[in-house]
Amino acid sequence: MIKTVLIDLDGTLTDPKVGITTSARYGLNKIGHPIADDVNIDWIIGPPLKASLAKILNISVDNDLAEQALLGYRERFSVTGLFENLVYPTVAETLKTLNECGYTLYVATAKPTIYAKQILEHFNLAQNFKVIYGSELTGERTNKAELIAYILEQENLNAEHCLMIGDREYDILGARKNGIEAIAVEYGYGASDELDRAQPKARIQQFADVLKHLPAIN
Repeated sequence: MIKTVLIDLDGTLTDPKVGITTSARYGLNKIGHPIADDVNIDWIIGPPLKASLAKILNISVDNDLAEQALLGYRERFSVTGLFENLVYPTVAETLKTLNECGYTLYVATAKPTIYAKQILEHFNLAQNFKVIYGSELTGERTNKAELIAYILEQENLNAEHCLMIGDREYDILGARKNGIEAIAVEYGYGASDELDRAQPKARIQQFADVLKHLPAIN
């Protein structure tokens, strides 16, 4: 029986496109690598950001230039970008219903915890979660499998009683590596073929559809 639900943030609860992409362009421009406005970089939403910036720069993630681009990104994101965000339809009421149905909810995001908390508090969603788990600014736990393993350990959770909800293959594969099934939302930033390869337990078109897979347990 599922008792605990781990939920991704970007692309699952909120649409962070404007804040993340604009801040990424700012950071890249700051190190002398501007990106044309017509170049689509939406794919950076979800995976560890430093690695994505390194990919754009065609350098190793350990290269100092990737760190400089990340610092430039954070300079803008920490003040402005994190609030350039929209809560997806049906999210607020569905989180409330899941709590009322007896589920314990945790956020599991590769985004630094400090930003995740600010975003969820700003949009009045934080109270729905027992704990908001994210990565560290140092880069620890940006890998979703490592993050989920950390949550299981910290909260003493049984993987068989958990479910993950996310929009990217990183959510699905990271959960599976820890013995957890996942539901993929199709409105986020995971392309259809990406989700086909990851093979989640189910795919939903709006967040409220998760209720069809999670009956009340209280």
